[in-house]
Parts: sequence; structure tokens; C-alpha cells
Amino acid sequence: MNDLSQRDHDLAAIRRLVAEAEEYQSDPARFIPLHTADVSVVNFGGRRVAGRESLARAMTAALASSLADVLTRTEIDDIRFIGPDTAIVACVKHVFDQREPSPDDGPGVRLPATRTGRLTYVVVRQLVGDEGQFDQAGDGSAAGSSWLISSAQTTPVMA
Repeated sequence: MNDLSQRDHDLAAIRRLVAEAEEYQSDPARFIPLHTADVSVVNFGGRRVAGRESLARAMTAALASSLADVLTRTEIDDIRFIGPDTAIVACVKHVFDQREPSPDDGPGVRLPATRTGRLTYVVVRQLVGDEGQFDQAGDGSAAGSSWLISSAQTTPVMA
């Protein structure tokens, strides 16, 4: 595969990864494997979660609360390769809060008034089999590799 077609293949795989992260946002069993074992995530509210296991616990707890009624849609603005196996993905994140207020949720659960954020992913290519990963695309991308989310940071956009 020449460089151009490999780059096109990588771009398609990264776009697919971001689409799957959106699609599986309410399904921890499918969402968590899209991330590296040492993933770092800072959510819309500023909470940092480090590691896949911590992310799974935080996501499971959120989905057991009224946060299950908060959905997001992601639009990719730009994908920049900073190395052959690393890319930065700049996105706009649209937040749809469909929750009913609940005293059980406690303080600080409501999202800021802002409903749009800037989401930045750092994605990395890992060999299939690294950290128990598999070729999620099922297409043998880059001779047995898979793109995974290593870092995600969402910053609210103030109107």
C-alpha cells in the first residue's frame, strides 16, 4: 500500500473510531475497548478519569444515574497526524440533556448551561493483540493494527 492510500485508510479508520465512540456512548461493553489501557479522559464537566478500568466504573455509574439521558453528537473538524501511529482529532461535541431534575443526583450533576464543546482526541495505532485489543474494524487495518483513543478532553464553549 503506498503512503497516500495508507493515509486514506488511516483517516477512514479514525473517522470510524470516532463514530463508534459516539454510537456506543451508552454501551460500556462496546465503548471501553475503543480506548487504550492508560487512557486519560476529561469530560464536559471537568472530571478527569485515568485508565480504562476507571473509565468503565465512571461510565457505569453515570449510566445508572440521570446522566443516561444526556447524549452527545460529534462532528470531526480536523485530523492531524503527529507521527505515523499518532493523530490528534479536533471535534465539535453537541450535548443533548434530556434529564428531568432529580434530588437523588446530588449537587454538581447538571451540566453547565453550555451545550456545545470542543472535543480533542489523541488516537494511537496499536498492534492487534496489544493490551488485549482486537481489530475492531475487522479489516486487518495496517497489517493487524487498530486505532484507539488514548486521550479525550472536552472543553465547554462559552456563548
